[in-house]
Amino acid sequence: MTTYALFDTHTHFDVADFDQDRENLAYQAKHAGVEGLVLIGVVQKRFPDLINIHHQLNQLPDAPRSYLAPGLHPFYIEQHQIEHLTDLARILVTEECVAIGEIGLDTFLKQHKQPELYQKQKDFFSEQIELAQQFDKPILLHIRKAHADVLSILKRHQFKQGGIAHAFSGGIEEAKAFIKLGFKLGVTGQITNPNANKLQTVVQAIGAEHLVLETDCPDMPPLCCQTSNEYHTRNTPANLTYVLNGLAQSLHMSKPDLAMHLWKNSLQALHLSIQ
Repeated sequence: MTTYALFDTHTHFDVADFDQDRENLAYQAKHAGVEGLVLIGVVQKRFPDLINIHHQLNQLPDAPRSYLAPGLHPFYIEQHQIEHLTDLARILVTEECVAIGEIGLDTFLKQHKQPELYQKQKDFFSEQIELAQQFDKPILLHIRKAHADVLSILKRHQFKQGGIAHAFSGGIEEAKAFIKLGFKLGVTGQITNPNANKLQTVVQAIGAEHLVLETDCPDMPPLCCQTSNEYHTRNTPANLTYVLNGLAQSLHMSKPDLAMHLWKNSLQALHLSIQ
């Protein structure tokens, strides 16, 4: 058992990958020091399962506390309909939500660079920013190859609620721009990869004050948890300890000191007052 508390600020712990052993994995995460985790929204059809599993986790006697962040993910823009925004707003009224996420822009696929689809991404991003402003919630940003446009839209909306730039992949100047807007930067298991030079450079330039931890499970496992004989290695919330280890090495900090900073940063980013 660790002597410090960890917060997994970005998980997809609700997906089917975990249906067979989610409860045991929750206990393992708690034993590893994970005291809180955020369940992230992706598409409207998953909202009922997302909410149900959120409540199930919070009924377990010795598991991390679950926090809910519903949203419409830009990568799945083809699936999103206008009425899904109404469903999202309804959840913000009926459930205790800590943030809206994950939302943003993604031009990783060639099809998403097409003007019509990219404009739809921008429209849904803007609508969800407005919901976050209406309900006074931070947002959890998904950004791939679109940092400048995300910053531009946030500035246009004069967004003040802050949040987390999930799995941050930008450069130092982009990192500073998001921090200036009130965002923390999410660090995943990628920090354990010695070839992740860009990320190492950014976290060292920014420092612990502006960072939070995340697993993004079941994806993005730390290097030590990847196996060469499997097509896909499932990541779990308990692996957050390896992300902490990698970041501590990068920043030349002790794990307890770094964990204390990251815990406070997580509460600040999510507007939480728990100790």
